[in-house]
Amino acid sequence: MSPTPSRPLVVGVVGSLNDGSVTRKATECALAAARQRGARTELLDLREYDLPAFDPNATPPADVEALTDRIEAADAVLLGTPMYHGSYSSPLKTALDYCGFDEFDDTTVGLLAVSGGSFPLPALEHLRSVCRAFEAWVLPHQAAITDSHAIDGALPDADRERLTELGERAVAYAGIDPSHPAEQCPGAPADD
Repeated sequence: MSPTPSRPLVVGVVGSLNDGSVTRKATECALAAARQRGARTELLDLREYDLPAFDPNATPPADVEALTDRIEAADAVLLGTPMYHGSYSSPLKTALDYCGFDEFDDTTVGLLAVSGGSFPLPALEHLRSVCRAFEAWVLPHQAAITDSHAIDGALPDADRERLTELGERAVAYAGIDPSHPAEQCPGAPADD
């Protein structure tokens, strides 16, 4: 893994196809916080990609390479998803099915999930497991938005605070070497 530039690239992937998506608003909020911390940011809206269900026997469409190239170029990736039936969305699952170690190996990943009801812990747990399988370094801090059906307009302050922290941590830990995190973490204690 090459050293992270002074202005790391943080990419946000929106796993919702809904035009009025709270997930998109949440991902944009986290990316805005990353920009405030000096990062370059990019929003990958899965509505803009032709991503059929993954078929290992088919030639993938050109959009697959465009998407995976952007993810691989990132120093940190924020994955945003609505919670569908206790897990993350099928558009995000399809996008991740086209990815592998090359895109996520030693990449810092931040997770956010949006639920129309209660806390979307299963969706976050499922995404965390997938990212670990990719050998990504998943931030311990994650963001969740509940009762999204009640959000009309701007995100509530408490949600914005969690999303801001997620974006800031994505920058602070972008490009971390998981084999030696204590040597790179801001404020990490020295070994005895």
